[in-house]
Amino acid sequence: MFDFIPEIPISDWIDVAVDWITNSFSFIFNPLRNEFGDFMSWTADLLAQIPAFIVVLIVFIGAFFITGKKFGLATFSLVGLILIYNQGLWDELMYTFTLVLIASLLSVLIGVPTGILMSKNKVFETIMLPILDFMQTMPAFVYLIPAVAFFSIGMVPGVFASLIFATPPTIRFTNLAIRQVSTELVEAAEAFGSTGFQRLFKVELPMAKSTIMAGVNQTVMLSLSMVVIASMIGAPGLGRPVLSALQRAQAGPGFVAGISIVILAIIMDRFTQNIYQKK
Repeated sequence: MFDFIPEIPISDWIDVAVDWITNSFSFIFNPLRNEFGDFMSWTADLLAQIPAFIVVLIVFIGAFFITGKKFGLATFSLVGLILIYNQGLWDELMYTFTLVLIASLLSVLIGVPTGILMSKNKVFETIMLPILDFMQTMPAFVYLIPAVAFFSIGMVPGVFASLIFATPPTIRFTNLAIRQVSTELVEAAEAFGSTGFQRLFKVELPMAKSTIMAGVNQTVMLSLSMVVIASMIGAPGLGRPVLSALQRAQAGPGFVAGISIVILAIIMDRFTQNIYQKK
C-alpha cells in the first residue's frame, strides 16, 4: 500500500552515527574501558579476597538490625549466602555484586539530580519524558550493541547497558516525589526567607526521601536483571554460568546459578526496602 514511499535508511544512519561517536570519542571510551574496567575488576577481586564467613556475618548482622532486630531476612541471608558458597559461585557473586553496585550508584548519581531538575523545570520535564519512555521500552538486548561498539567487551559495557536500562525509575520517582511535597510546607519555608537550595535540601528532599528510595530500589532490581544479559558481552558474574548452561542445555548448573541470582536479588531488595521504609 505504501510502496510508493522510498525506504528510509534509518539503520544506515544509526551505523554511521555509532561509528562516528566511537571514532570521535575514543579518547574518552578507551580510558574508561581500561581504567574503569581495571577498577571494577580490582574491586571484585578485593571483595572476593575477604573471607566468606566475614561477609556472611556482616550481611547477617546488617539484616538483623535493618529489619528492627528480626531474624527473618537475617536467617534467609545466612542460609542463602552459605548455599552460594557451597555451590562454588562465591567469586561470581562478588563480580555480580560489584557490577550491580557500581551501576546502581551511577544511576542514582545521574538520576536524582535529573529528577530534581525535571521537577523544577517544566520544559526540561517535557523533553525528558519521551527520552525516559524510549529508555524503558527499548529491549535491553539493543543496548548491548552500542555498549560493545564504545567499550568492547567486559564489565564496562555491562555497566553502560545497565545504566541506560536502570536509571529511568530513579529519575521518575525523584521528579514525582519533589512535585508531591506539600505546597504549604514550601510556602512556609519561603515565608521564613529560605533560599532555593535551603528549601530543596531542608524541606523537599527530606519529605521526598521515601519515594526517591523506592525509585532507587527499582533501579537496583533492574540493574540486577541485566546480569545475565551483560554476560553475553563478556561481563563476569553469575550470569556467565547461566549463559553457559543455556548454550550447553544443562538444566542443573543453570538452575543453581539462577537460584544464586534470586538470592542476591531478594537480599538487595529487602535491604533497600527497609532503608526507605524506616521512619
